[in-house]
Amino acid sequence: MNRLDTELHRLYLPQPIAPQQAEPAQDASPALIGADGQVRALVLELASAAGWEAVAALWQGLQNELELPAPAIAISGAGYQVWISLVQPVSVAQARGFLESLCRRFLAGIAPRHVQMQPSLEADAPEASDAAGSARHARLIPAQLDESGHWSAFISPHLAAMFADEPWLDMKPSPDAQADLLLRLKSLSPADWRRAQLQLEPAEAASTFAAASSSLPAAMPDPAAAAGNRPDVENSPDAQASATTGHQGPRAASVAEQDPRRFLLAVMNDPTAELRWRIEAAKALLPYSTR
Repeated sequence: MNRLDTELHRLYLPQPIAPQQAEPAQDASPALIGADGQVRALVLELASAAGWEAVAALWQGLQNELELPAPAIAISGAGYQVWISLVQPVSVAQARGFLESLCRRFLAGIAPRHVQMQPSLEADAPEASDAAGSARHARLIPAQLDESGHWSAFISPHLAAMFADEPWLDMKPSPDAQADLLLRLKSLSPADWRRAQLQLEPAEAASTFAAASSSLPAAMPDPAAAAGNRPDVENSPDAQASATTGHQGPRAASVAEQDPRRFLLAVMNDPTAELRWRIEAAKALLPYSTR
């Protein structure tokens, strides 16, 4: 096993490599999925049409906003790939959920047709489980792409913009050079994974609670009213003017729209709300409690 194999195994492969397996197969998709259907490699691929700027925003966002280790950047022939490594394997469903959250946070302006997420379940088996036989993953890199002789490869982020128009190499990359690019990369620890999930969840959770607010008890207290600061809306000058003229002023923003954190606190502390919503609100508030 050469240095490149060692680094690929350290970062992405779920199972130990047998001593006799000197080289991974060129089409090594199954190797990235364990026998139990779990994965350590999460791959986001953006087509060339999406542009390097979108990939750079994702790459920087993972480090600057989510405070995660830098992922690897690769060229796949069709565009760029961002390879995220995990210490602890997760199910395909968990991997997909995380990648979808990343897309919503960092790639919202990119057309879905330009983004591919791996691993994925077979399209013809929508009800399949996470077993390795029903899931697909990206091809292991480096690999020869087609009869043209082009190769996929890991690349330095500082040189990535050079491959915007031709996201491939014309010849097989040096295994040692590829190993050097991977050598300094680190995998996400379980703590990194959970913290990133919590950082990606609050806005989505607030949106979910706001959409579901109609299903909550009508008597849920307003935080301002609970504090004794509820304004006398009915007798306000604006209300009296509206009653006289028949003009209705603009709808006041809901608590969820004004301040998601206040809304989540109200749900968590409301004894009449369903327990499941109170638990979800508490989970979504965890990132706020650390600030």
